[in-house]
Amino acid sequence: MLVLLVGGIVSWALPGRLRAPRVLWLVSFYVVWDAVALVALFGLWVGSGFGWALDRPGFRRAHVRLAGAMLSVLFWQVRWTLRLQIDADLSEAGGLDGAPMLVVSRHAGPGDSFVLMDRILNTARREPRVVLKDTLQWDPAIDVLLHRIPSYFVVPRSRRRPGAPTGTEAVTALATGLAPDSAVLLFPEGGNVTPRRRDARIAALRAAGEDDLAELAVTMPHVMAPHVGGFLAALDATPTTGVAVVAHTGLERLVAPRDIWRELPMDKRLTLKVWSTPRADLPSGDEERAAWLYAQWVRLDAWLAAAGAPTASPARPGRRGPTP
Repeated sequence: MLVLLVGGIVSWALPGRLRAPRVLWLVSFYVVWDAVALVALFGLWVGSGFGWALDRPGFRRAHVRLAGAMLSVLFWQVRWTLRLQIDADLSEAGGLDGAPMLVVSRHAGPGDSFVLMDRILNTARREPRVVLKDTLQWDPAIDVLLHRIPSYFVVPRSRRRPGAPTGTEAVTALATGLAPDSAVLLFPEGGNVTPRRRDARIAALRAAGEDDLAELAVTMPHVMAPHVGGFLAALDATPTTGVAVVAHTGLERLVAPRDIWRELPMDKRLTLKVWSTPRADLPSGDEERAAWLYAQWVRLDAWLAAAGAPTASPARPGRRGPTP
């Protein structure tokens, strides 16, 4: 605890970049944060009759409130230590009150899934259902919490067990029976945008005979072409679901751990832009909905260009991340 206290004072009070003290403080804080969350989760497990009533609505709401509190504390500390500012433009985000929401977002930079979960829980006040990478299960608190809140951890096909549901099947189950205050979070690109992934996605579209979509993807230098299967499955699962599209910029250059180390303290501004579409304004057929999603990605790419975001230019040997 003494190390934790000293690290926090040094990272806040002294001038300069001071990468090592900031990392020491943030890692120490995260370990304590994780441990406190596990203690709270254990208390809920005991209070539910040693797991007997965990699926009941009251305990589900208690876990959602705990998740919101955890993220509030975490982002308070991130803003303080890394000097990260988060701004959101919600001027086009209305029209979905009283209806479940499907949130589709680009994936670029570390921690954007945490940022969006914080917005869903603490700004929109909705119960989240989320699709995340299976590697997040390495964190004990996240692993326990998200196995008690509706979620799906994406397992790469190469490691998927025989008989396990496909991603589309899992999203269908996750998005079925949404309450009016529910929100499903999807990342249709499937991962953080990198030049290699973007090129591979374009090549996959061409290999599948989707030459028109491949050419459209080429014209969007800031993003990867979205996968439409999970998006269509989520819309089909609950007939009243509207869609919120999220664009964000500010963390694209933070790809590898060395990038994060180089930028500390970040002094970054993460800017979010959200626009929403009620269910009545969405097209009805699968092909039309897929075209609509691509149109949103074109709009998202244009917003990123106007915001001065870096592009995912063709990869060069020895470099994996986005370049200006």
